[in-house]
Amino acid sequence: MGFQPIKFYQTGTFTVGNRLLPPEQRSVQSGMERANALNSGHRACQGCGEALGARYAIDAAMNASGNKLIAVNATGCLEVFSTPYPETSWQIPWIHSLFGNAPAVATGVAAANRVRARKAGLPDSEVRVIAQGGDGSTTDIGLGCLSGMFERNDDVLYICYDNQAYMNTGVQRSSATPPAARTATTMPVGPEPGNTFGQGKNVPMIAMAHGIPYVATATVADLRDLEYKVTKAMSMRGARYIHIFVPCPLGWGSASNDTIKIARLAKETGLFPVFEAEYGEVVNVSKIRQRQPVEDYLRLQRRFAHLFGKKARLDVIERFQQMAEQNIRNFGLLADEKVTVGFRSSEHRK
Repeated sequence: MGFQPIKFYQTGTFTVGNRLLPPEQRSVQSGMERANALNSGHRACQGCGEALGARYAIDAAMNASGNKLIAVNATGCLEVFSTPYPETSWQIPWIHSLFGNAPAVATGVAAANRVRARKAGLPDSEVRVIAQGGDGSTTDIGLGCLSGMFERNDDVLYICYDNQAYMNTGVQRSSATPPAARTATTMPVGPEPGNTFGQGKNVPMIAMAHGIPYVATATVADLRDLEYKVTKAMSMRGARYIHIFVPCPLGWGSASNDTIKIARLAKETGLFPVFEAEYGEVVNVSKIRQRQPVEDYLRLQRRFAHLFGKKARLDVIERFQQMAEQNIRNFGLLADEKVTVGFRSSEHRK
């Protein structure tokens, strides 16, 4: 893709592989001037992908906005573990919204900032706004507000931290829960155990269909890519959307030290395409470096353990493999392959 100055997996914020990186290639988190927007002391589970993703995303946004940032946070895991009353781990102006109206609240904050800027004789507000939430508040409860934000092209960056279920309330299914997954509401029983195939929503594609200026996906396995995409989004005006894949050890039944490995496998199997789109058209794709079978991804998670019992469900595993193959074809995830998906618009909205 367009951003790939570093060819090896990171081993730290200063290094990749066995080499020390020059300052311009280091993570935002490696600098003394980092914001620490989400500070230590929160109550996330060990190995929580959402806590890691939020820390890097918001610090990158703070860096890009000159520390002039307001965040609106939907109800959910991120809100609960970071703000147990009367404490908070947030070191920025931070607003807790209802479960389903974070995009609307953020729109109001952005509008108020714009009015204040005009009264001061400025063309636009220097204070930027981010809305953030999990997959429940994004793909289910708040989808209408989010679609309205996209349609109006409001000057808000919305970030979804996708851990594929309602984790905070007991691991119930959401419309981002993958097929066959065990949750508290999709038990591994019956002839077709786990979540049903053919349900759910692909919100990055829904966002692209609105023709907004910027849509991107990312994972916590590539934090520099995540920082790059947030920084790019903050350089733009209008509605922007970033969907971040964040494994949940508690809800997925995975080892806390496998969070990064699972996120990497999601991308390398083709189950989670990593890409950028502008105005409905895919402009950059993160190619698969070393293609992996979906079985390697599924085996690390107890929510899929019923697929590998005494009578292995090879048919279900094959359906997962076909899902990955379709993503690989559609997004051109292998070398020399071309993207075939997109919602090209003849007119860019201003």
